[in-house]
Amino acid sequence: MSTDNRRTGYKLPAKPDQNGGKIVQGFMTPVQDRAPQVHSIPPNRVLPIIFIPGIMGSNLRMNSVRQAKIGKKNNIAWRPDNLFETLPMEDDTAAERQLRFDPVTTELDTYDQKGSSNGNSQETSDARNKAAHFSSQYSGSWRRIEGPLLQSDRPGGANAKTRDQKARERGWGEVFFGSYEKILSECEIRLNGSFTDRFKDTYLMNSIVNVKSATWGAHPNPSLKEIDEVSLRKTIKGCWFPVHAMGYNWLQSNMDSGVSTAGRINALIKKYKDQGYQCEKVILVTHSMGGLVARAVVHPEMGNISDKVLGVIHGVMPAIGAGTTYKRMRCGFEGDNVAARILGATGPNVTCVLGNSQGGLELLPSEAYGNHWLRLMRDGEVLKSLPQHGDPYEEIYKAGDKWYGLLREDWINPAQIPGQGTRRTHELLDAAKNFHSQIAGTYHEHSYAHYGADSNGLAWHKVTWKIEGDLSVEDIESSRIYSDDEKGGLMLRKPVDSLKKNEKRILFKANLQAPSDPGDQTVPTYSADAQLRSGKFKGVFRQAGYEHQASYSNDSVIAATIYCLCQIISTMRWAE
Repeated sequence: MSTDNRRTGYKLPAKPDQNGGKIVQGFMTPVQDRAPQVHSIPPNRVLPIIFIPGIMGSNLRMNSVRQAKIGKKNNIAWRPDNLFETLPMEDDTAAERQLRFDPVTTELDTYDQKGSSNGNSQETSDARNKAAHFSSQYSGSWRRIEGPLLQSDRPGGANAKTRDQKARERGWGEVFFGSYEKILSECEIRLNGSFTDRFKDTYLMNSIVNVKSATWGAHPNPSLKEIDEVSLRKTIKGCWFPVHAMGYNWLQSNMDSGVSTAGRINALIKKYKDQGYQCEKVILVTHSMGGLVARAVVHPEMGNISDKVLGVIHGVMPAIGAGTTYKRMRCGFEGDNVAARILGATGPNVTCVLGNSQGGLELLPSEAYGNHWLRLMRDGEVLKSLPQHGDPYEEIYKAGDKWYGLLREDWINPAQIPGQGTRRTHELLDAAKNFHSQIAGTYHEHSYAHYGADSNGLAWHKVTWKIEGDLSVEDIESSRIYSDDEKGGLMLRKPVDSLKKNEKRILFKANLQAPSDPGDQTVPTYSADAQLRSGKFKGVFRQAGYEHQASYSNDSVIAATIYCLCQIISTMRWAE
């Protein structure tokens, strides 16, 4: 939003929801105070920016029945910003995790100012969402950027709200704020508070204007032009860019999340129109799994609102899946630390959640990932690699009779929840396969991407089991698991009927190897590069220097995102 308001004084907080921001509340001052009170009216045109988080990036709550069964005082299922709730989870059993993360009994934990949906009458919604707030100073600005949008109302006024409450109403409390605070606040500040009062935002002038896109890792094809100050002013002039966040239940299918998110976007556009604004489209900014949700949002047989989306920016998206998902379901998260133990440090503690979650299973390598990414090796030689026929769902994921298959039947349903188990998981895999097929070529016509292509951020493109012992290919197929440390170390038992004469040794080791492919420690570059290979993107940034979950805290990611937003906004053609 750009204005040329040259008056100085007290900027009164606008109320955009009241008569198009034309209503404001002033205040009494001493007679000696001659400073004017300035009423800033937001532009009539509104182009919302919608942030869609990744897996485990949305806060979830459970229903009252499951809350009672677990014996919790509140209904929080997942809220990573709340360490009081999160830290004790490192000691949860697999059964307890399954009960907490049941897609049937969970839903998005939205901000409810009355607090009636908290499952605890003593907890206010603002107390639950206290981590979500708005700060208007980032990236070393030499002065505080004051805009009329996310500012606190005058205390004591009717229905007065703090700027933090206004941010929470935009969905900022629905997401993992510790990971996404910077991108939400930066976009809000840079697009709505620049070029005001004869002020030039030093961040935009130094970090975006006339900066070559290669500075942030842009791939030369397609080429991207620099943004000059004149075009930037023209791009953001006369428009308001409120930043919203829309979480979703990441345990459920990304198709369902896409449909529900599309419904929320339609409702948001209508809300702004009802308030007297011209609101025609939105821009989507995504993180990881959120990219799959966004593709479902614009898919003609799912969300079907491509015409209401001006453009999409995909961040660290596993475009065709990630071998890391197989590794974590079989062996748990990496590291011997609190974070790994909370997320699930062993195979059973991850499988009990993702094995019952269609959304989680949709992060597995799809058919588009190709053949031969799961390798069984001995002494540097590949004895067998899968899939061989382009179907990882049948050849790997459902191969319960094979020791290298994805699913351990006894890990899927430790809580003995009726209706869950191997058969149900196979049904979810069938649905995941269908989803992968449907969205394979689906990208919005104005799409941009940024992701890790870091040789120091190794991830699992290819997943390798290293075998020690004299096993033939036939032995590999017929061997069974004798013991499993649940962290990637197996003892295999060679079938007795395959023993040679006088052969006594029947046990052999198999260990899952560390990652060896570039990426961001979670998504391999090979998968993210599917966006580049598609030829459908307006710009692709292959970057280094950050870890997957923390990508939106990286300066190059922030700069590339704001650059892409400006490029997308410049394509907007408003109806007369």
